[in-house]
Amino acid sequence: MAQREKPVTDAGSEKIGLHNLAPAPGSHRDRRRLGRGPGSGLGKTSGKGHKGSMARAGHGGPGGGKPGFEGGQMPLTRRLPKRGFTNPSRQEPQLVTLGDLAKVEGEITAQSLADAGLVSLHEGPIKVLANGEIGQAVTVRGVKVSAGARDKIVAAGGRVEE
Repeated sequence: MAQREKPVTDAGSEKIGLHNLAPAPGSHRDRRRLGRGPGSGLGKTSGKGHKGSMARAGHGGPGGGKPGFEGGQMPLTRRLPKRGFTNPSRQEPQLVTLGDLAKVEGEITAQSLADAGLVSLHEGPIKVLANGEIGQAVTVRGVKVSAGARDKIVAAGGRVEE
């Protein structure tokens, strides 16, 4: 079998690659081999002593104890009463202010709001709120509108069609 030629740099030394990388001298220390007999000094109980929480798996150590464990006292998460539930199918509305409507040309629809970059058509219902002022008359069609926003739109000479 023929040997491959070693890629050589200008200085004549071998090119660095994954096959010839090595840590700096003295920077790498061998890992502790626990539970490998009494001669190692870390045999049998592996330096953890006898019994107790610090000898158990998942308890104590550099990462702390078990999350929520309060030394046998009833944990806070179990002491507090539980109320209500979280509706998994809740849809959070996408809010648009009256001031944002100035960025939209022509009739205000879900599509025109999406084209202006104010909402996404795939995220949930759209609602116009009364924050800000509206300068010109606009027609809002197919979008939910708060009562205050409806009053301001109509006062400006516009109309709301749901």
